[in-house]
Amino acid sequence: MIKYFSTAILLLVSFSIYAQEGTFSPYSFLGIGNDSFKGTAENRAMGGLSSAADSIHLNLQNPAAYGDLSYTALAASMTVNSLKTETNTLSESQTYTTFDYLAIGIPFNRFGVGAGIKPVTSVGYNIETIENEFSNQFEGKGGLNSVYFSVGTELFNNFKIGGSVNYNFGTLDYQNIVSQSQVQYATREIIKNEIRGFTFDLGVMKDFNISKNTYLRASASYQPEAELDATINRRLASVQLFTDNNVVVIDENNLPERTSTLTIPSKTSLGLGLGETRKWYIGADYVAKEASNFNNLDFNFDSDVSYNSSQTFKLGGYFTPRYNDPVRFYNRLTYRAGIRFEETGLNYRGEDINEFGITFGIGIPAGRVFTNANIGVEYFTRGTKNNNLIQENYLSVFLSFSFNDKWFIKSKFN
Repeated sequence: MIKYFSTAILLLVSFSIYAQEGTFSPYSFLGIGNDSFKGTAENRAMGGLSSAADSIHLNLQNPAAYGDLSYTALAASMTVNSLKTETNTLSESQTYTTFDYLAIGIPFNRFGVGAGIKPVTSVGYNIETIENEFSNQFEGKGGLNSVYFSVGTELFNNFKIGGSVNYNFGTLDYQNIVSQSQVQYATREIIKNEIRGFTFDLGVMKDFNISKNTYLRASASYQPEAELDATINRRLASVQLFTDNNVVVIDENNLPERTSTLTIPSKTSLGLGLGETRKWYIGADYVAKEASNFNNLDFNFDSDVSYNSSQTFKLGGYFTPRYNDPVRFYNRLTYRAGIRFEETGLNYRGEDINEFGITFGIGIPAGRVFTNANIGVEYFTRGTKNNNLIQENYLSVFLSFSFNDKWFIKSKFN
């Protein structure tokens, strides 16, 4: 299994390194960037549903799901994103690729443990504004990632509990250039924010048997508020700009390094679903996150920006006609779909920046035991064209591989 998994990972990484950027979103100009989806491709294809879990698939959103694992699972995913940004008068298109996560889950008796790496936020923009005699150029890139360790177990009678420790790290790079007509030199500011620190997740799941194969599932997860350490470096320079976008530094000063903290707000997720084992599942999620505050760090900030509490609604599910059909391959496919609506909490120029998305996906058996590939499509919009703002339209195609096997089994000899 490890040989096949390594080959798949090399292919995914090779594709994702080319043109790798976390985002090209103008809205990542504000705060610490856009939130990244922190679940698997299977859950993403169901609108991001967090309550769907079973014995062979990983669930990165609720650590209690590790108590369900019966097979070792190795998983990785990548996404190709097509983004079209629109105003009332202009439009622009971008295509970029992301490597979404690398994860492993291993069952140990009554426990399941997991580890991996996944994105947290992403920054990527290049904005130019011209007002009166002044021209402003803003560029940003980077983001936060998380290395995590999770453990989950079934305490009693289909009641599972779990927790995760996440080490968050990343660098946010900003460059701002301000120039004035009839003035020879422009002013350039470069900011580098290096962020490090831990966050924690707690999760529970409870299944209620309705009939022999049908069950009702309730789930919840909670991430307490946490503080991350930030090291901030700033450089100010007088520069000369040329028409071919070359920049010549005339004089530059490094400002004293300083440290600060970044507060990650608390988040609560609640889920409820109904399903039949190895056949179908439909569920709904509600996610609430407290308001963010980035005033204490050197981030781009605008007096027209405010951060409020956010909430997300998700609805999704899957259907497998017959998972063990020996003849008809299409009956062994898993069909997934979902929708979501998110109030991001970001308000700019009096307009709420919200998201709406729909997703579809197919799980494809790809080998022995329960190894499978997953391909999905997501279309979602962010923002609005009201009040001279930007609407983002995304079409994302994501691909994942999940390899399953039995590990740590003692050999038996007659």
